Amino acid sequence: MDTFSHALWGYGLFGYKRYALLAIFFGAMPDLISFGALMAMNVIDGTMQFGKPALESLPPWLYSNYAIGHSFLISLPIIGLVALWRKGIAFAMLAWPFHIVLDFPFHTKAYFATPIFWPLSDFRVDGIAWSHWYIWWPNVAGIVILLCYRYRQKKKAI
Repeated sequence: MDTFSHALWGYGLFGYKRYALLAIFFGAMPDLISFGALMAMNVIDGTMQFGKPALESLPPWLYSNYAIGHSFLISLPIIGLVALWRKGIAFAMLAWPFHIVLDFPFHTKAYFATPIFWPLSDFRVDGIAWSHWYIWWPNVAGIVILLCYRYRQKKKAI
């Protein structure tokens, strides 16, 4: 799934009452710490290129960051610890594992299949690429429906 969609899903599901910016951040965070960091570095050093980068051109740290950000075994204990301190923040952070839920069926083994049980296992699902129209358009429709629903809920409350 694209990073913008993850951010919107995070907001719509986990940031609609409080901590909207945190939910948006945690919805996008797994991609930001890997590909977002790479893009920032490329902008700074003037080597920014658009499109899907070739796997052999990616630095080794990107793979580690991707695994850390896309693992239930990393996200859930961290959220559990935060929940002991601040339940509202932990609720917004649930956008992080939801990001993983959206990614693992919609990434192929050919390009960044999601390592959901890293570091204990390298198990990955060979899913359907999210860029296919029959995945992309239902994703957009789902986001629009969710955000319209949240908007109507907010209007009723006023």
